[in-house]
Amino acid sequence: MKKSTWITVVGVVFILTASTTINWRSAFSTNEPDPSYKVYALEVPQKIEFAGEVMELKRPDLKERLDRELLVNTYWQSNMMLLIKRANKYFPTIERILEAEGIPEDFKYLAVIESGLSNVRSPKGASGFWQIMRTTGREMGLEVNNNVDERYHLELATRVACRYLKKAKEKLGSWTLAAAAYNRGMTGIRKKLATQEVDSYYDLYLGSETSRYIFRILAIKEIMKEPRRYGFVYTPQDLYQPQTIRTVGLDTAITNISRFAQQMKIDYNQLKLHNPWLMQNHLNNKSRKYYEIAIPIAGE
Repeated sequence: MKKSTWITVVGVVFILTASTTINWRSAFSTNEPDPSYKVYALEVPQKIEFAGEVMELKRPDLKERLDRELLVNTYWQSNMMLLIKRANKYFPTIERILEAEGIPEDFKYLAVIESGLSNVRSPKGASGFWQIMRTTGREMGLEVNNNVDERYHLELATRVACRYLKKAKEKLGSWTLAAAAYNRGMTGIRKKLATQEVDSYYDLYLGSETSRYIFRILAIKEIMKEPRRYGFVYTPQDLYQPQTIRTVGLDTAITNISRFAQQMKIDYNQLKLHNPWLMQNHLNNKSRKYYEIAIPIAGE
């Protein structure tokens, strides 16, 4: 009689005999002789660039700041893998608009650190992928009220972010400072530059959040461009995919969005997922504004 071993994994009992082979697969699989999970120090690049602006990591403080963000994002594996998966779904739209607006492609990583590529709302009221404040959104042409909030409209919000970044670049002189201003504000960065008599973000003494801001962007960029180097292994099938949509234009009110969705051969849930800027189950539209409603195409 063969000697047997009983093991239980998440409530399932397995009987192992001498001839039984189980191939375990986990996030921490390794081919090394010692299979235990290890945490490795990372090799920090000697220089790195953002939007074509090169930063050489000769100063210890700069190297340490980048190392911190690389470590945080590399070893928060679940979050980083989720960001990589979402990026495949949303980056094509963001990249297209950045190019059309004349903004360097690297700014797509700014959206990643602002919101994790999701329509979140901060405690201070900043909303959407680009974390736009209510007042800023209205000033820059977005409709923001209880019925419609275009800060949650990815394309419109991305164009507003582009306009802000171009204005910041004109005022501050570099894309890196423009990115920092997205966090600290143009006036705040300009005052810091004047007070400290420097002209580079990397020479500024800043509060913790803004001091980390650009390095967080750089770390996300580095990991997403070289995922396997940082231990992230996946196939194209693992990534979230953009869904094909069609748009329905209208300049009238919608009295019941649930019924409107049914007329479009989808349900309310699907309509809301693709149009998160519609805040209620109706669209007032007293001004007869033209809107485009995104409708997912079934089976694609």
